[in-house]
Amino acid sequence: MNNADVEKRLNPDASLSVDQPAKADNEKDQNGTDANNKDTADQEQPKHLSGYAVVFNSPSKDLGGFKEVIDPHAFDNVDLSDVYMVSNHDMSQVLASTKGGTLTLNVDDKGLHFDADLADTTAAKDAATNVAAGNMSAMSFTFMEAPDGDTFTKDDSGQVIRTITAVKSLFDVSLVAIPAYDDTNVQVDKRSYTAWMQQTQQQKENTNMTIKTISNEDHTESRNYEDFIRSHGEKRDGLTTTTAGAVVPNEVIKDVLDLKQSDYDLAKYVTVKQVGTPVGTYPVALVNNGTLATKEELAEIGDIDATLFKGVDYKVQTRAGKIYLSDEIVEDSEVNIVAEVKSQLAKLVRNTNNAEITKLLLTFTKVTAANLDDVKHVFNVDLDPALSLSVLTNQDAFNYLDTLKDSEGRYLLQPNVTAPSGKQLFGAPVIVVSNKILATPASGALPMVVGDLAQAVFLAQKNQVETNWEKFDSYTQGLAVILRNDYKQIDPDAARYVEITPATSSTGK
Repeated sequence: MNNADVEKRLNPDASLSVDQPAKADNEKDQNGTDANNKDTADQEQPKHLSGYAVVFNSPSKDLGGFKEVIDPHAFDNVDLSDVYMVSNHDMSQVLASTKGGTLTLNVDDKGLHFDADLADTTAAKDAATNVAAGNMSAMSFTFMEAPDGDTFTKDDSGQVIRTITAVKSLFDVSLVAIPAYDDTNVQVDKRSYTAWMQQTQQQKENTNMTIKTISNEDHTESRNYEDFIRSHGEKRDGLTTTTAGAVVPNEVIKDVLDLKQSDYDLAKYVTVKQVGTPVGTYPVALVNNGTLATKEELAEIGDIDATLFKGVDYKVQTRAGKIYLSDEIVEDSEVNIVAEVKSQLAKLVRNTNNAEITKLLLTFTKVTAANLDDVKHVFNVDLDPALSLSVLTNQDAFNYLDTLKDSEGRYLLQPNVTAPSGKQLFGAPVIVVSNKILATPASGALPMVVGDLAQAVFLAQKNQVETNWEKFDSYTQGLAVILRNDYKQIDPDAARYVEITPATSSTGK
């Protein structure tokens, strides 16, 4: 799941109420005391919380160019069987859940109503107390919009209104203290807004406005590149060419090299910089541990006693691959052959990134662990607390972690809807790659990398990608691809490579 697709919204009109379910009037406790005595009830009965997590057609504050409302039919096709109620979106403070039968969600004319029997935990008791005292009076919810699940319109005053018409998934409803839509608690995915604005601008252009969103030159070059492919490399008019072949047009390659789209591309998590020269040094910002020194009047400002940047030397290397194209695809004019090339190229780039980044991560200091206490030592002592830690692991190690339970039978991995795997370890999001990318050692030890991947790995990437039409063997043909980039270590103390070998009789600590 892409983190950019997940959005949080706050409902200040939650109509929260907390009450204490009472026993029957004639019911006595085991000592013969009236069961409706408040002190006894507080100790024995769960707190009941109810209200609205979502209110339909209630406009938000300005979210950066537009306001937002939730359509009454937005939850028509949403599966509400696995939703958590938490405090302040903290998945370690679960108050109730639909799966556990302690949270009920119902859509009515006003919005998404909830009833919750709070768990008998300190966090739940604190939450109930804060609601009763009025300290927490609002609800927030975390959701993912369905494809084409929003529309944009303008009202009579010119205000842009985004209407969420279809929600794909609801992850949690949360008690919060912030009483309105604020920048600090609203995460807005503005891609659909940007697309709408571009569409609006294009419409203005068609009525003699001067706004331009997509250059005709890009479209022309893309069409020329299609001619290059279909002619088996014979037609090169309108293309940038090299001795090896044709340079892939910017319109085609920019989507391939947009490394923020796929959770499964490890380049998403490291530091990626576009470089213009094949050899050079790129300054990369490090974790800032510097302090400001006392300065006397008229004295010169002293240097900060810390290394804020590190120059990473790179030398791009040539990597090549093959894009296979059948005669049918090449000759069928109805097939979008450029899209086919783009799809195959994206997979080649992703697979190359994953292999090279994983290879580099294995060069970091190795830690041999016998249990999770040893892994905790890496978190607590080996790595700087200022780092933004994550855990990269393979399928085997994730399966081990995901089945660990504490002494009370509770799973140790905690849910985290923003983590790529949906889980977190010791508060750090867990990233899972296949065993083919991060292989399990022959010893049977389970591999994982703990660290700040953006501080650990630098990817120097040249945008220029070249393709040349070739016959690969007697039966296949296609495009030979030439990609130029480099992968370097930034800070050797930003990560640790951990191999954990748990005792076979142990199910977790």
